[in-house]
Amino acid sequence: MKRKMSLFSLVMLTLSAIIGSGWLFGAGMATQIAGPAAIISWILGAVIIGLIALNYIELGTMFPTSGGMSQYAAFSHGPLLGFVAGWSNWLSLLTIIPIEAVAAVQYMSSWPWAWANWTRGFLRHGDITNEGLVIVFLFILAFTLLNFWSVKLLTRFTSFISIFKLAIPTLTILVLIGTGFESQNFGHAAGFMPSGTAAIFSATTAAGIIFSYNAFQTTINMGNEIAHPERNILWGIVIAFGISAVIYTLLQVAFIGAVPASALQHGWQGVNFESPFADLAILLNLGWLSTLLYLDAFVSPFGTGVSFVATTSRALAAMTGSKHMPTKLGEVNRKYQTPRRAMVVNMLLGIVLVAGFRNWSALSNVISTSTLIAYLTGPVTVTALRRQAPQFSRPFRLAGLWWWAPLAYVLASLAIYWAKWPTTIEVFGVIALGLIFYVYYEVRRPAGWQALQASLRGSRWLLLEMIWLTVMSLIGSHEFGGTGWVAYPLDFVLVVIGSLVCYYLGVRDAYRSESFEIAVGLNKRVNED
Repeated sequence: MKRKMSLFSLVMLTLSAIIGSGWLFGAGMATQIAGPAAIISWILGAVIIGLIALNYIELGTMFPTSGGMSQYAAFSHGPLLGFVAGWSNWLSLLTIIPIEAVAAVQYMSSWPWAWANWTRGFLRHGDITNEGLVIVFLFILAFTLLNFWSVKLLTRFTSFISIFKLAIPTLTILVLIGTGFESQNFGHAAGFMPSGTAAIFSATTAAGIIFSYNAFQTTINMGNEIAHPERNILWGIVIAFGISAVIYTLLQVAFIGAVPASALQHGWQGVNFESPFADLAILLNLGWLSTLLYLDAFVSPFGTGVSFVATTSRALAAMTGSKHMPTKLGEVNRKYQTPRRAMVVNMLLGIVLVAGFRNWSALSNVISTSTLIAYLTGPVTVTALRRQAPQFSRPFRLAGLWWWAPLAYVLASLAIYWAKWPTTIEVFGVIALGLIFYVYYEVRRPAGWQALQASLRGSRWLLLEMIWLTVMSLIGSHEFGGTGWVAYPLDFVLVVIGSLVCYYLGVRDAYRSESFEIAVGLNKRVNED
């Protein structure tokens, strides 16, 4: 009998995924955008992703299956919406593998030691060079190989590495707050909000804050590989997400308070560190801390990269269940119980991605936007299933769903808008490419065109949402990359109104497709367990 993950192993795996490169770069980037008000951005990001997570906890405990995030939307709205959600989620997960490798190499490029001069050529003008790409490729290969030989090896590795990943950020917080902490930095120059309130929202997506919190879904996607999923999915996410939210917020506080006054001559926008915390430690003459931070720049991204190879391969494998992707990608190795073909494909595509997007900032923005598009389906699906299948077992039942679900949906829509034009239209375009696969496989099936028409009705609300957000990104305020036809904060009001219309349309358009029968079978497992 295959050994399943305990609650402790699950928490360690999720923490290992969440505490990745986001803490190495997020605080520095957020401070540049929003100044000291970046603290609010981290809290806001935690609230947004936390509310979204609550919807998925109900779904995850109802349907304990590997790669579940790629399947839930199909249960309530048919295979087309399930495919779009799965494609968006897989795209975001796929991008995380190279971004963690890029983070490690970016920190390597600023190693201060004489013997490490050979690493200087890894980064030029903020982008990874061809020389650095070779090292990035080696990291991606290592991430993949550690997942190649079973879940048991993965859990042992991540449980060990997570302890280290928690210790270094915690130590950094304590040392920076205890060494030269300047409380006046929180009101420096233009005050607590030097760039205004709009920058707080912009930093939430553009500084990689949403990206940093995104890894809660590692727990959801492990599904039936978890012992007692009806209980451990909830507590695995609550414990890991709570710890990470506290750590990220305190890291931001420590970073702002530790920046020397001399570095603030040109305001917070002038604080431009290539390796934020390590560079800050050097400025404060904390050489020993900078050494630890450079070491953690290997460990944190490595742990997250390894975790997400597991998550991404299962997401891709799960997408094959609807017969709209090559089925061989979903095959699981009998001996090691891992989807090896999916891992190899993800590794190769990750290499292609990093060759095109060569810096942490660009990759994190793509990840945040595509992830949020996938997350839009969660609140709609969980609400629709309450109406479609009230008889389903729900080990975790979200109280006040009729309020929390639309609120989570609206906040996710706003966060997509905060990604700024043209990021929104670029990501929407990549997601639209996935429809080529869907249509190709769908029309080859018996009654394919009729099934396609039925599934279009279940998906029209998401199409309208993406069109609405694209239009708003284009005509919205200058603060979010728009033409300024609609001023801030009126643009927020219009995004909210349009998104609520799409949400309620989505709940109404739910229907029972063949995918619903899969949901029935999965939910029976809950009763059997």
